[in-house]
Amino acid sequence: MLSYTCIVEGKVTGGNFQSWALSTAQRLNLKGWVRNVADHKAEILIQGDAKDFAVFRELLKTEAPIVDRGEITCNSLDYEKEYDKFEIRG
Repeated sequence: MLSYTCIVEGKVTGGNFQSWALSTAQRLNLKGWVRNVADHKAEILIQGDAKDFAVFRELLKTEAPIVDRGEITCNSLDYEKEYDKFEIRG
């Protein structure tokens, strides 16, 4: 399974960003999760088709509700666990 991780910097708290990530990933048939990891940062783990991930990544840069948008870093990775849905984590 192709897996990617993204770190998003900016004001991502308050629920709007995580809800956006959830609905966008579901629409693109991507699996994984999103969570806040630090003040003004979120982490996303995505699994799915490379073309669908490319669309998600572009939308992340252009449409995601992030106040004071900072750097968005995405990388592919080897990840053994396979998810069957996309979810919001704590």
